[in-house]
Amino acid sequence: MTDMKLEDFQRICSINELNDNIGRRFILNDIDIAVFLIKQRVFALSNICPHLQTTLIYDGFIEDNYVVCPVHGWKFDLETGKTPSGSNGLRVFETKVVENEVYVKVNQKKFNW
Repeated sequence: MTDMKLEDFQRICSINELNDNIGRRFILNDIDIAVFLIKQRVFALSNICPHLQTTLIYDGFIEDNYVVCPVHGWKFDLETGKTPSGSNGLRVFETKVVENEVYVKVNQKKFNW
């Protein structure tokens, strides 16, 4: 493995398991994640649409730099997770590709009760 630091990252799949512009669903640490390969870049976002809490973002289609939820057409920026209006949308996870393996940094949300 290269010297690229992978602390806090988990292997999710091989890059060969991803198809361009087609999402895949993964669950890491009980977190539902949609992963996309777009023009040789890997994006990972929450797979849960905030509209009706559907877990189908991975099945959305790609339009410009957005993934479009297949249920009601809400759009989310692949890099920021935000909607076109700039409001919050989906959580985004950092990714790294090392030696053709895809890693995602998944931190559990911390609650301050």
